[in-house]
Amino acid sequence: MKFQKLFAVAASLIILAGCSSGKKGNVPVVGFVEAFQDETISHAKDGFIDALKANGFSEDKKNIEIKYNNAQGSAITLTTIVNQFVSEKVYLLATSTTVSTIAAIQKTKTIPIFQMVSPTPERMKVADAQGKGPANLFGTMEELNYIDTSFALIPKLLKPKGAQLTVGMIYNQSEPQSADALQRIQGLAAKLNVKIVALPLNSSADAQLVTQALLNKNIDAFFANPDNTVFSAFATIVKSCNDKNVPIFTSEAGLVKLGAVAAFGADIYQWGYQSGLQAAQYLKTHKTDGLKLEMVKVRKRVYNPTVAKRYNITIPPEFTAVK
Repeated sequence: MKFQKLFAVAASLIILAGCSSGKKGNVPVVGFVEAFQDETISHAKDGFIDALKANGFSEDKKNIEIKYNNAQGSAITLTTIVNQFVSEKVYLLATSTTVSTIAAIQKTKTIPIFQMVSPTPERMKVADAQGKGPANLFGTMEELNYIDTSFALIPKLLKPKGAQLTVGMIYNQSEPQSADALQRIQGLAAKLNVKIVALPLNSSADAQLVTQALLNKNIDAFFANPDNTVFSAFATIVKSCNDKNVPIFTSEAGLVKLGAVAAFGADIYQWGYQSGLQAAQYLKTHKTDGLKLEMVKVRKRVYNPTVAKRYNITIPPEFTAVK
């Protein structure tokens, strides 16, 4: 009996040791957390995984295990997913979109987090008094400066004859970067002779009703700002705007393929790829030395030729057509 008890204790210690290392056997486990299901956002995951493969890490080679979970827009499910990964002591966490990143930051101070499709720590309200993000936060971030160029496309492409344009927006009050983006755009709009009409919403379920209310205010264009709720409800927004013949502009290049006219913004696939390169370095060296949050490097000027034709909008030659 004593031998059996000792054996059981030893086995338990071995299991705990394996869990604490973030590995399944000798294979590092990556916990990938996605906040909601979206065709555009999913390109970040593709880029992240491709960056790992390019650096020799893949499930095919059996030198890494990727556990992927999507919260399907549920805050409760998102918390459960992150808690599970943290309790399993995964080797690293990959987080796609702001709410996933914030959830991970709240639950662990030790497991390295590689964020994507997320803003700066300051915008997420997770920076310390010195303006620094959590010590275990890495990956790729975005700032708001690029929105100026994106929004300025609207008067440039619509070319009003001295008349003031009215641009509509919807924003999620609970998303810090969404409220910050609205504030920045309102300041910019005044300089461009553009009037902003903005309506708040709490979830993607409200998108159709709020968008229709916005369209009833005789807006000339809709601006899709960097907001996870806008991403997840974009199909609904496009249908509503098309029904009223209102063109959509955006700061997110990935939304152009789905129905916006044009954008100057981050390439979502490359955003994930850039974060994946950092994760691959950590997997190679088992150290975070030299790693830090980076600004997203690849931004594109893109347009949708079908949508541009529909609204009779002439696109400058420096823009690339999406397929």
